Amino acid sequence: MGLSLICILVGISWLLLLPLNEYSRQTYISENAILPGQVHTYFGGSEHNVFRAYRQEVWSLGHRKSEEEVTDGLYDLLQEIGLRPARQPYSFQVAGETIEGTNVYGLLQGPRADATEAMVLMAAWRNFDGEVNYSAVALVLTLARYFKRWSVWSKDILVLFPANSTYGPEAWVSAYHSTSTIPSASRNISALPVKAGALQGAIALDYPVGPWGKRFDKLDVLYDGVNGALPNLDLLNTAVSVASSQMGIGCSLHGMIDHSDSYQDRLKCLAKGVMSQAAGHATGPHSAFMPYHIDAITLKTVGDGWHDEMSLGRVTESMFRSINNLLEKFHQSFFFYILLNTHRFVSIGSYLPAAMLVAGSFTINALALWVLSGRGPVESPGKPKSTSEKLKEKALVAVNDGKDVMLVPKAELEVIERKMFLPAIVVLGVHLISLVPLYVLTHKEKSGITFAFAALAISSYLLPIYLSGVLVRVWDASVQQLQMLQSFSLLFVGATLSTWATINFSLALIVGLLASPLSFIRPITLGTSPTEPNALLNIVHAVATSFVWLITSPPLALFALSWYLGKDITWMLVEIAKGWAAQGVWSILVIWSVWWPAWVLGGIVLVSSIRFDRVPPAFDM
Repeated sequence: MGLSLICILVGISWLLLLPLNEYSRQTYISENAILPGQVHTYFGGSEHNVFRAYRQEVWSLGHRKSEEEVTDGLYDLLQEIGLRPARQPYSFQVAGETIEGTNVYGLLQGPRADATEAMVLMAAWRNFDGEVNYSAVALVLTLARYFKRWSVWSKDILVLFPANSTYGPEAWVSAYHSTSTIPSASRNISALPVKAGALQGAIALDYPVGPWGKRFDKLDVLYDGVNGALPNLDLLNTAVSVASSQMGIGCSLHGMIDHSDSYQDRLKCLAKGVMSQAAGHATGPHSAFMPYHIDAITLKTVGDGWHDEMSLGRVTESMFRSINNLLEKFHQSFFFYILLNTHRFVSIGSYLPAAMLVAGSFTINALALWVLSGRGPVESPGKPKSTSEKLKEKALVAVNDGKDVMLVPKAELEVIERKMFLPAIVVLGVHLISLVPLYVLTHKEKSGITFAFAALAISSYLLPIYLSGVLVRVWDASVQQLQMLQSFSLLFVGATLSTWATINFSLALIVGLLASPLSFIRPITLGTSPTEPNALLNIVHAVATSFVWLITSPPLALFALSWYLGKDITWMLVEIAKGWAAQGVWSILVIWSVWWPAWVLGGIVLVSSIRFDRVPPAFDM
């Protein structure tokens, strides 16, 4: 138990060291062919008048037209520019709601392209906050018209206008790779009538300013993808290099505009990145491209400054020129990293041990319980020992270790057979039961999802008590079997989280820290009688252990998260259901099929010895 606790404390301390210079690195461009900021950008001048005309047109579409008229208007504008326009209707059925829309996109065939590679320039009609993306849509139209006149493009350019920032890009990119064109109960996505080659990169713009215009201070670079996937670090570094070095525009991450590069700000940026990655949900139009190994980012204007749309246009032009230079996909730099600011990062070799140590604490406790299960007599925690059994345990046996003769209890020397069938069945059964809350919370309609969650939360607290009573009182489960039950549970958690850490480090780390008290759950002890000297201490220990078990439950964690975000629990549950059905987010799977079963099994062990009797020494570690 002590070694397990040390692993957790070292893992947390490891995280706190990462913002230091000794454990992080300066960002750099690994792929020399990108040549960021090495070309002169010509976007500006007369293009400003074109942009203002498009912005007025987009404003008219957004204020006076229906959704169908908006789609037709964007389609006509792309056709006038000279692109091959196309539409893609889609719909998602989630939580009893229908999310539908129509993506509009156009193909600009590169004069030097061979139709094998393409880039994506996009601006969602509504950004992630639900605002109409007036200036971004107008700027993309202006850039498309501007790019059409250039002969430097060795890759095709797809200009995309998703209906929204989450489901539109998901429908488009899945149809582009022909993975969601077959209608199902939860989604109906049309195939794309126009395609190009393999997508090499995607840039999304978020600039929701109306016809009056508004200058901005910095560009917030959004890079988190679905399920914590990240773009190649070279793409992000290219954006920062072009914006800051070539255009003089500062960049920020996670909305931290006033980053002072202090230890506190680095740690805050790290924490924001970990939380965003662990959630696994889309953070912008770019997020849907990550599962398809397409590097993408969103450039979002933030703050009040002196930069205008022409500055953002030149940044976008320079980035597309850099991606156009690539002879192959982004591959040189890191795909696993944590950013401390726009110019400093932590590589996977530096941060992965933190999650591995936390996951390893479960495995250590599991192995310790397995060893202890092979010692001493087999007994039921629900039945008191007879006098002969107690005398047999206290019988001393002489053991010669080669130097001295020691007297140890006879029970400590007994090698007993482990009865694994019952623990294995219980562990398997609880994991199968975990599919019930997973299914209910991802398929229940919005009107009843809160009630279903409340019912599942109450059932989650009652289930361990009921199963413990069945095991101990009906099936006469022994202490050894309870030890193996907890050992199997912790072993599964440790193996799953250590594996998951290589896929989504943040999710494995957060779930591991929240579930770490389960490693130290032991049966409640109240003593042989209420009047014995240690009775009060045992009661305090029992209350504290029960309280820790109660507050580490997944239902309570979800409720606490909704309170922290300032959102209604219904909103959060619906968003989780949407993430599962439309985006394929795995976070809810880890919560209900990894953490929840371990928590229930820990509760079974916790309440298995509620009686005025001591817990057998076999549980002492």
